Amino acid sequence: MIIERPGSERGHATHGGWLDSHHTFSFGQYYDPQWMGFGPLRVINEDRVAGGGGFPPHGHANMEILSIVLDGQLAHKDSAGGGGTIGRGEVQWMSAGHGVQHSEFNGSPTEPVHFLQVWIQPDRVNAPPAYAQRAPQPGDDAGDWVQIASPDGADGSLAIRQDARLYRIALAAGASTHRALDSGRRYWLQVARGTVLAADRVLRAGDALGFVDEGEPLHVEANGPAELLLFDLPR
Repeated sequence: MIIERPGSERGHATHGGWLDSHHTFSFGQYYDPQWMGFGPLRVINEDRVAGGGGFPPHGHANMEILSIVLDGQLAHKDSAGGGGTIGRGEVQWMSAGHGVQHSEFNGSPTEPVHFLQVWIQPDRVNAPPAYAQRAPQPGDDAGDWVQIASPDGADGSLAIRQDARLYRIALAAGASTHRALDSGRRYWLQVARGTVLAADRVLRAGDALGFVDEGEPLHVEANGPAELLLFDLPR
């Protein structure tokens, strides 16, 4: 089964003139019982924050939080001692564990920051909070799937607390890729940039597909420069 999630149908919220956010799954004041998550994948928010704007300190618990910067700079600080500024192509992981306070602000006073924030439910509760960052690596933009998060930290990925793997790929115009799918797992394909043909469907930035009980290889072809995320999740 292939589940279609058009980006144009996502939840949408603005705040204070500095935040423009689209929600793939129910979040905040956006509630849709049809879109509460996908397995342990609970949140994909596409956020644009104006220069100088940001989220003041607030709390989280028992959630794996990944922030993936598409453009600009994102500054983070948390009560567990984690913090830093990440730029385009960088990924930040915060495991909220038994509870943590953190803030996220645009790292620039003038230029916007565009990023995806992902929440994944952990495989354990009330663990100590943890934080790490992954910088861009040579070959990340070579047109191959790059593992950026995993349960075991394989291939230099961020070691998260769930049986989930997150892959990222950057494709040039006209480039294509195949990815084997295991029918015993579920997958979520999210288009971060560009337009692609995936599973015989035209997808644009913000669009997504979910795969359940699918064992046929996934074929993706880029109509122009494109960037995609693929979540490999427990069934």
